[in-house]
Amino acid sequence: MTTTPISNIRNFAIVAHIDHGKSTLADRLIQMTGGLSDREMAGKEQVLDSMDIERERGITIKAQTVRLNYRAKDGKDYIFNLMDTPGHVDFAYEVSRSLAACEGSLLVVDASQGVEAQTLANVYQALDNNHEIVPVLNKVDLPAAEPGKVKQQIEDVIGIDASDAVMISAKTGFGVPDVLEAIVTRLPPPKGDRDATLKALLVDSWYDVYLGVVVLIRVVDGTMKKGQRIRMMGTNAAYDVERVGFFTPKMEQVDELGPGEIGFITAAIKEVADTRVGDTITDDRKPITEMLPGFKPAIPVVFCGLFPVDANDFETLRAAMGKLRLNDASFSYEMETSAALGFGFRCGFLGLLHLEIIQERLSREFDLNLIATAPSVIYKMHLTDGQEIEIHNPVDMPDVVKIADIEEPWIEATILTPDEYLGSVLKLCQDRRGAQKELTYVGSRAMVKYDLPLNEVVFDFYDRLKSVSKGYASFDYHLTDYKVADLVKMQILVNGEPVDALSMLVHRTRAEGRGRAMVEKMKELIPPHMFQIPIQAAIGGKVIARETVRALRKDVTAKCYGGDITRKRKLLEKQKEGKKKMRQFGKVDIPQEAFIAALKVDS
Repeated sequence: MTTTPISNIRNFAIVAHIDHGKSTLADRLIQMTGGLSDREMAGKEQVLDSMDIERERGITIKAQTVRLNYRAKDGKDYIFNLMDTPGHVDFAYEVSRSLAACEGSLLVVDASQGVEAQTLANVYQALDNNHEIVPVLNKVDLPAAEPGKVKQQIEDVIGIDASDAVMISAKTGFGVPDVLEAIVTRLPPPKGDRDATLKALLVDSWYDVYLGVVVLIRVVDGTMKKGQRIRMMGTNAAYDVERVGFFTPKMEQVDELGPGEIGFITAAIKEVADTRVGDTITDDRKPITEMLPGFKPAIPVVFCGLFPVDANDFETLRAAMGKLRLNDASFSYEMETSAALGFGFRCGFLGLLHLEIIQERLSREFDLNLIATAPSVIYKMHLTDGQEIEIHNPVDMPDVVKIADIEEPWIEATILTPDEYLGSVLKLCQDRRGAQKELTYVGSRAMVKYDLPLNEVVFDFYDRLKSVSKGYASFDYHLTDYKVADLVKMQILVNGEPVDALSMLVHRTRAEGRGRAMVEKMKELIPPHMFQIPIQAAIGGKVIARETVRALRKDVTAKCYGGDITRKRKLLEKQKEGKKKMRQFGKVDIPQEAFIAALKVDS
């Protein structure tokens, strides 16, 4: 097998906002370079989106890699390593590690929609990795496309030259050959020394039932051969390489991978946790001393409890979580118990979409019926004795007397919205305790930057933003820092008993509104019992809102026709005593639906 010279290799990622056509463009590139035959492509859109959820929702969750062979107009044969990346803010870490393995990016912008919030975030990530960027305008065949205007937008907002942007329609294939030529002529080849000691970057890893852990690597220097003994520098574990190969998208085995190449290895690794993303792989016999910079581990931002509706499913849930953890290193969990919901897990996610996807995968792939508690974020508490603790779950909050102050995480949000919805978007941010930083215009669209507390965003900010802007606004955020806030723990009491699944930390100014909404919702959802049930929202010992579920009553005076009033009174008094006793010893059954609906309540 002849090895391709390093100058004929191109490693690139496709970055764009959600729905601007990354995966469709990847399909066309695979098709035109003969990666898959037309028969294999038939009836399948987005070949690289292999999960059912990715297909149904039309989003990319996992970054995917493909190796393509291309004969350029200059008659030379080139190898392309293409990475299709997700566009959604929750999966930004997938983007960051794909970019670290490449030298260039294709920036796909929808010619009818223009630059969106996520476009910016992903481009800046690519520029941080010193990427050469080729702008590609997609969907130019749509009647609403305005290529000239969008080119100007790219230059104004991002600040890169878009005069020679490639015009394409990824769906029909128009202009895609120009993209292939642009990759050859405008993107740089990788650098690397074939004779140096092996140095490779661990880009990704996932679990395969037959092969164990499959590791995606980018070779920087040296060669990765079959049978070689390698060492992971981060975990300091050594393995013997069993298979070396690449994806075309099918797995193909080769004897070795040289510098600049992206491929996979398997080495009888049992757990995905043993392969740290961003780790450096070297030769065990003569290791290198300097590690590659790697990238920051994914840090969970949103926490929530997941409980099985049927208590007997707990073991199934535990096994399912373990399996998901194998393929998704950014998902973390630990066991917790709740008086109302029984045994379950406290899980950490990168954002609300990540939470939703994990929940859906659990219910689909493992047939589990789950309840999720209200999502919360990490709060830092400074205690009066000088300790600092982190709280994920409002139930674990120490006594108020012991707390000196509470800090909550803040984010910087970038929102792009058409002009006519600007007022309602600003009002929404204002209502969520936001502080406006800047407001600029990009053509007819406004770009607003806001500082917002994260706990106001995780609840349902994204849904509200989409509804006030009729779906046109786009939103991107990153964590900035922690700030001291006047937060209180609000509990919901049913018949005088606190329901721990519904307790939450809220800002003092918003506690009453949130509490009132919760108790009104619970009143509708709890069925009447034989005695009346008070539902209260309380902060410490102070009740801030109350509703009462009326009792079912039997007409005890029905058998008295006329006669003396004292007989009726005696019967009513007796009934009243009975109800009082019942209320003291009675147990309130709160249906599962009540929890789910109450947790979805919007203030």
